[in-house]
Amino acid sequence: MHTKTLNPTAGQGVLLPMIFIGLMFFILGFVTWLNGSLIPFLKIVCELNNFQALWVAFAFYIAYTVMALPSAAILARIGYKRGMTVALGVMAIGALAFIPAARSGLYPVFLLALFTLASGMTLMQTAINPYIVCIGPRESAAMRISIMGLFNKGAGIVVPLVFTALILSGMERFSESALAALDAAGREALRNELSQRLVFPYAVMAAGLVLFMALIHFSSLREPELEAADAPSGEVKRWGVFQHPQVVLGAIALFGYVGVEVIAGDTIGLYGRQLGVAHYGVLTSYTMGFMVLGYLLGVVLIPRWMSQRMALVASAVTGLLFASGIALSSATGTGLSQALLGWAGVPAVPDTVFCLALLGLSNALVWPSIWPLALEGLGKYTAAGSALLIMGISGGALIPMLYGHLADVNGPQPAYWVMLPWYGLILCYAVFGSRLRRW
Repeated sequence: MHTKTLNPTAGQGVLLPMIFIGLMFFILGFVTWLNGSLIPFLKIVCELNNFQALWVAFAFYIAYTVMALPSAAILARIGYKRGMTVALGVMAIGALAFIPAARSGLYPVFLLALFTLASGMTLMQTAINPYIVCIGPRESAAMRISIMGLFNKGAGIVVPLVFTALILSGMERFSESALAALDAAGREALRNELSQRLVFPYAVMAAGLVLFMALIHFSSLREPELEAADAPSGEVKRWGVFQHPQVVLGAIALFGYVGVEVIAGDTIGLYGRQLGVAHYGVLTSYTMGFMVLGYLLGVVLIPRWMSQRMALVASAVTGLLFASGIALSSATGTGLSQALLGWAGVPAVPDTVFCLALLGLSNALVWPSIWPLALEGLGKYTAAGSALLIMGISGGALIPMLYGHLADVNGPQPAYWVMLPWYGLILCYAVFGSRLRRW
């Protein structure tokens, strides 16, 4: 079977597209993994419980379902390069919307700003993921996506540190005990003061996004010429993509994967705060650090030492183990993190929190492995398949909400059992679903 490749323009080669797409992955990671620090912050500012706080994840990730098909239509009309510039412009509008949200302190305005940000990101994701899959041999696509993941999750390490330095300093003034000691007017004034801290960082983010938009617009990056050597002949049917079980089941697997990835990255700060971890604002960096390690392993091992399918099997199995460890490990003991990270001087965390961070290692190669397996053999349906896979990101909206409800009802630690069925689903896709070519 022929592979589907990107035909770079003469003189441009693969390097320039890789650089620009790496930049886009860094921007996406920076905006996405800000949510992990934003959730416990907004829980204080807007007086939220766990379920209400995780509406942040819902508003952000539901945009991928609502906007995926419109994004595919936009790209078909205006092309990849202009699509990237439009995506950055929409993201800049979303960042600017945080200014009135912070000044008003209204939670629905924050959620609208997040939805706008994610709408621009949906357009960006719809463009760059099939682009990176098709830029070379399909059997090494997971390796290329792993390289892009280093940019994405590297931003995820930086973001909590920056957020903590700019916004979470002096948070002892806003602790539950400090707020409880004030009257209603005092609590409102203190929360308004805390909310105002978001204005400057998001204004800077909006300016940066406009700068990147100009950079892409005036760059020499050209439109890809996609060669569909394995494309089926005949007319493309409207719902023809659903005839390919590997992409439909891949979208379902991605639904589960993004859900557990968001839980691992976005709830760890909230969970750490509830367990009394002083440095809860940077805990997302722990998860992202292990994801970077997983991506590095993917770059080294795939495809020479490990196939994309085997990488997916290993990810699912370790995910089952670490998710069980969260629910069963000590909420006070720190022996596991001290044993593995003590030599590096990294502050220790409870074993249950450390198992949650270790899910970053399990999650790293799921996205890079599912994309090439799901898009294999789609030919003319590659664009529709990409949009369908992007819609699977909505798992990041719904599954964390289920976790939040269970955490409020049964406590945060046992609520993490909700992740086990999804890792089981990913394992089934790796072993069986990705091999199917007809229903």
